[in-house]
Amino acid sequence: MDLTEYFRIRLSTVRAFEDLPFDIYIYLDGKMITYVKIGSQLTREKISHLHGKDTGESFYVHLSHQQIYRDHVKFSMNSDKITNDEKANILRETSIGILEDLYEAPDVGKALEQSKPIITELLTFMDNAPESIGKLISLSGHDFYTYNHSFDVSIYSLGLGQALGFDKKTLEELGQSSLFHDVGKRNVPIEILCKKGPLDENEWVQMRMHPTYGLKILNEHTGISDAIKAACYEHHESWTGGGYPQDLSGNEIHPFGRIVALTDTYDAMTTQRSYNKPMKPTEALNMMKEKISGRFDPDMLNAMYSILFKMEKKVS
Repeated sequence: MDLTEYFRIRLSTVRAFEDLPFDIYIYLDGKMITYVKIGSQLTREKISHLHGKDTGESFYVHLSHQQIYRDHVKFSMNSDKITNDEKANILRETSIGILEDLYEAPDVGKALEQSKPIITELLTFMDNAPESIGKLISLSGHDFYTYNHSFDVSIYSLGLGQALGFDKKTLEELGQSSLFHDVGKRNVPIEILCKKGPLDENEWVQMRMHPTYGLKILNEHTGISDAIKAACYEHHESWTGGGYPQDLSGNEIHPFGRIVALTDTYDAMTTQRSYNKPMKPTEALNMMKEKISGRFDPDMLNAMYSILFKMEKKVS
């Protein structure tokens, strides 16, 4: 069984009470088993129930039906029968599924190219349904992990880039760079990434290597811009110095690095983790401004307040 012949989907991206135009599979005991046959229907209740148990590893579609699946999702995004909040959920879930596959792809250059439609869809949705932007942010209360985190950081970064007046081309590049800012975590042991509790000193040494690992991965591929590399390599630098891995400061840090430093920290502070409770958005920004403001570009930090009302994350 070759898993590369299939791609993962989230069941919440499937419309209820309509004939499915593709087969849905589950991977069980080393075999791909047909779960829902083409032409069948799922109820809204069953979709909701199964999605609640979906880890992202549960449901698959064959690559031969990839374009049909994409058209299915695109139709949903353009339908006037679906609310903008529902469209936000579909956009989020399809993007997370794509992002999972891209982060594991051996060819990062190709993965970056394939991520462009995600950014295009996000920017279009943010323009067309500004009142539902907050629904793009994770509402599940799930534990902090790379894919959710990278997606959320991308949403915040795009919002901040818009507030700073970036043009469309720059926003697209910013979106890509923020999606892949943590690509170096591919080389950090999984037991460190998923540890249920604070890291010890030795584990922190390994974790702090992820910007360097990320730059090395990006340098192995041609055509990747310096701006994307900077977001990956510089997002743990500090405005007043003392960050890592280069101890840069001020305008020595690329604007993308400064943006992701801010949005990465904000998302970490407002996301549920196994060993601490998430802060409310205003609490997080106030702490960033009052206690750790030296880490961030002050103009960008002020601009973050201007987009908070559009992107306020609901936390339980």
